[in-house]
Amino acid sequence: MIGWEIFPFFTIVAVLAGVVGSIAAWRGSARSATALWSMWLATATLLIFIVGLWTTLDRPPMRTMGETRLWYSFFLLFSGSFTYHRWGYRWVPTFATMLATVFMVINCLKPEIHDTTLMPALQSAWFIPHVAIYMFAYALLGCATLLSIYSLFGRKDVDRAMESLLYGGVAFLTVGMLTGALWAKQAWGDYWSWDAKESWAAATWLLYLLVIHLLRLKRGGRGVVCAVIVVAFLSLQMCWYGVNYLPSAKQSVHVYNR
Repeated sequence: MIGWEIFPFFTIVAVLAGVVGSIAAWRGSARSATALWSMWLATATLLIFIVGLWTTLDRPPMRTMGETRLWYSFFLLFSGSFTYHRWGYRWVPTFATMLATVFMVINCLKPEIHDTTLMPALQSAWFIPHVAIYMFAYALLGCATLLSIYSLFGRKDVDRAMESLLYGGVAFLTVGMLTGALWAKQAWGDYWSWDAKESWAAATWLLYLLVIHLLRLKRGGRGVVCAVIVVAFLSLQMCWYGVNYLPSAKQSVHVYNR
């Protein structure tokens, strides 16, 4: 049986594999075999824990804050591994490993976020695909944001990868919003309520549509596009967890700790 009590051991293995992959990526040639295998090992380590935890809980681990961070860590490593495998950017394994490590360490240090006491709304079948799709979108858009910043330093070779990750991330973000609307209809009787979290979700989606508009029509310079991408990603962070600290969150249907 796999539970949160042994997650630190999985964290150690995943982090060590990610560090080895990052070092190998910097020292070796593009698409270093050692770096690739190490990064995929880090990804597989979290996948094994997810599958084991799924079996132990007898449900998909996607409901608590800790479980959400677990999926985000997994998708970060997966996206980083895929990006390095596809385009060979040496710094991507380092970025993916560092960010995933932050979320894994938070999960190790804050056991209260694994609380399984759930409100009825989280029992909806739509909640699971909504969370999984959104977490994958967040990981893709995080990588796209870093690539856009990197492109400001004259590295135009990253533009194709950045656009591919951006289009994929926005597509999954859109599907995530649609599944969220279906979940809201089942849980609260309305597809959309315009509370704090949903308002930020709409603003974030519109910002990413603006980015796609600028890219497709080739409007604005590299700096303008990068600025909008960064603002959109910051809005995404606000939508994910920042709204929980707003006064209006007290009346939000998306606050589950009461």
